Amino acid sequence: MSVLLLLISALVLIYFSIGGKTAAAVMAVATLVGVIQDDWHLASVLIGGVLLALALVLVIPGDLRLDKLSRPLLGWVRSRLPTLSDTESEALKSGSVDWDGELFSGQPEWNKLLDAQPAYLTSEEQAFIDGPVEKLCAMLDDWKITHEHYDLPEKVWKFMKDKGFFGLVIPKDEGGLGFSNTAHSEIVMKISTRSVSAAVTVMVPNSLGPGELLMHYGTDEQKHHYLPRLAKGEEIPCFALTSPVAGSDAGAIPDKGIVCKGQWNGEEVLGLKVTWNKRYITLAPVATLIGLAIKVYDPDKLLGENDDIGVTCVLVPRDTDGVNAGTRHLPMNTVFMNGPTWGTEVFIPMEQVIGGQDMLGKGWTMLLECLSIGRSISLPALGTGAGKVACLATGAYAYTREQFGRSISQFEGVQEALEPMAGYTYMMDAARLLTSGMLDRGVRPSVPSAVLKYRNTDLMREVINHAMDVAAGRAVITGPRNFLARAYQAVPIGITVEGANILTRSLMIFGQGAIRCHPFIVEEIEAAGMTDEDKAAKKFDGIFYRHLAHTTRNALRSLVLGLTRGLPEPVPAEGNIKPCYRQLARFSAAFALMTDVTLLTVGGGLKARQRLSGRMADCLTHLYYATAVIKQWHEEGYPDDQRPLVEWCLHTCLRDLQSSMRDAIINFPVPALRWPLRLLVFPLGATGLNGPDDTLGSKVARTIVDDTPVRHRIARGTYVNESPDDPLGRVLNAYRLAHETAGMRDRLHQAIRNRDEDELDGIALLMGHQRKELVDWACAQGIVKADECDKLEEALTALYDVLRVDAFDSEGLKALSRCAKGKRKVVERPARK
Repeated sequence: MSVLLLLISALVLIYFSIGGKTAAAVMAVATLVGVIQDDWHLASVLIGGVLLALALVLVIPGDLRLDKLSRPLLGWVRSRLPTLSDTESEALKSGSVDWDGELFSGQPEWNKLLDAQPAYLTSEEQAFIDGPVEKLCAMLDDWKITHEHYDLPEKVWKFMKDKGFFGLVIPKDEGGLGFSNTAHSEIVMKISTRSVSAAVTVMVPNSLGPGELLMHYGTDEQKHHYLPRLAKGEEIPCFALTSPVAGSDAGAIPDKGIVCKGQWNGEEVLGLKVTWNKRYITLAPVATLIGLAIKVYDPDKLLGENDDIGVTCVLVPRDTDGVNAGTRHLPMNTVFMNGPTWGTEVFIPMEQVIGGQDMLGKGWTMLLECLSIGRSISLPALGTGAGKVACLATGAYAYTREQFGRSISQFEGVQEALEPMAGYTYMMDAARLLTSGMLDRGVRPSVPSAVLKYRNTDLMREVINHAMDVAAGRAVITGPRNFLARAYQAVPIGITVEGANILTRSLMIFGQGAIRCHPFIVEEIEAAGMTDEDKAAKKFDGIFYRHLAHTTRNALRSLVLGLTRGLPEPVPAEGNIKPCYRQLARFSAAFALMTDVTLLTVGGGLKARQRLSGRMADCLTHLYYATAVIKQWHEEGYPDDQRPLVEWCLHTCLRDLQSSMRDAIINFPVPALRWPLRLLVFPLGATGLNGPDDTLGSKVARTIVDDTPVRHRIARGTYVNESPDDPLGRVLNAYRLAHETAGMRDRLHQAIRNRDEDELDGIALLMGHQRKELVDWACAQGIVKADECDKLEEALTALYDVLRVDAFDSEGLKALSRCAKGKRKVVERPARK
């Protein structure tokens, strides 16, 4: 009885985070009563002694605890905590923590998620999307852009400049539109559903390169000079970060600037002699203003005693002597302007350092702050846009395409492909909006930005691959009719750029998040790095025992919530999804526990344990996306027609979360901890979370096939037209006509099925190519009414036209080749003014 009493007392106190003195008093009484009742049983004494000792640690006088416990512990912890490079230390200081911190805490406060200001558009922003963005999309012909022009048409460039597309986020008082991050995301997403090349062209000037850097860090003179010119398109910017030998490892930048004196506008001034060799730089071939990330050195000590100043961001006008740019890369035949730029000992004055001379050496912090914003908007918006247009087109195509006398959308095999397309697209959109809402509240989400970039581009690949499977031969033939080819070709670009997904997953998300979002680790690292031992020990003493209580509580929460499937956890009642909330709370506690155990045992070796780091990153990703779906459903008022989608997303995230957590535990690099962790995280085994069943999956597949508000919700924000001459419009036009003539076609099919075999052969032939004869026959037989005949023929013609693919004769292919050869000469043209 005493052992049970002691354990219950300890568990209750820890679970509810009772303070140290109260815990010590209760445990002391429980120990005394238990020992007396059990007649001094040894087990009672041992367990009670351990629990009492743990409680007393928290109430021992500070100086005694400091000398006897905290100082020795600090030395041990120093050996376990990861050591951080200068760039990693800067990364920890950049950005801010929001909902990601709640997930790392192990006890997320759901009201913080549900009550947070959501992403929204102002009336002015919506009007811009409905006006200039809609008009821009209508001007874009992706086939001509990618196979004939190898560039956006001049009228498109002019329109984007005139309407302010390059100054979306630049403040109004500097000549820009002053739009929100959500508006930026929505605009890029919509354009991407029409043309990836156009979307990237709009995206880059409004993110890192280099307008955003100027907005946050530029001098007043730089802002007043460059921002209005950038906003109007008088300057075309690019930002060059990646070097051939320094891709994901930006800290290894070999490009340099040497502090020296030189001539600028006829005067001798202090400046930098810059040498660089960059590649993969978007807009570089046409940029008039090149932003560079370089390392600055001062060998002659012109600025002080330090000769290694560090990473710095500078601006180099394209017309400066020695600047080379203009040649082009073709990323997977997607023709947005991208290419190398290089220069050797190009002199620029200090006034071209972003932020001026005082910002020398602070470029890494600047980049990290702004990269987190760009990663949260650009590629996640492109990924979501690809998912939306794929759902819109493929759902329509599946409805109109018939085999064996019925729509292929009714085949379970096809539904298995449509189901994740709809669910993943809904997930991408929810995560995009959750994160853009954070940005608009002033959060700089360094960890969510990495999560979003990695997962949205990965899900984009999943969705597009499923779409290709459904459209099959219709999707693999290149030509003006193909509505999937460009998105399919562009998928690897999003996976690769702005931090390749492999490294983002295996190094950045958990490696940075475990420290950045942890409530205590950053302060412990700071304490461990202090040179004053007394101050270090005092700082550590004030943190470590709270960290110990935090870890113990999460271990207990993980166990209790695992045993009870989360029943003790108070969760919101809205939406009637309490079981999902409870499982998410349970796994948040388990994730927090695994984070602490990983940092404690693996410590500085985490960088080399990239499989573990990647699996933990997946756990955080599934937690984030599940809660994003809840947030989005909450903001829309819990509409019941979205319930199948929401439940599918939550069940999928929980299944994948359980799988990732299980894999992390059974492969944990300290074998002795695998069974204890399995006991704490999966006390009843890794079961019960099997993902969506077939019934739910079929409902979700229908959401992009049936013409309902849910289909329009999934596709919300895409560019839509029904022109029979447009790649997407052709499919949507046929989809509309198929719905309008569904009754007529059903009667026609039924009549055909009732005919004898000889007559059926002739009618089947007519259905393929001689639709007018078929309609005339149906009218003559009274199968359709006289006033329905024209509509039926129009529909059958449209349905047949959807199936057609492009074919080129030899002259057509030669013409394409001539266009390509002609455009190869254009890439060396001067910078666009």
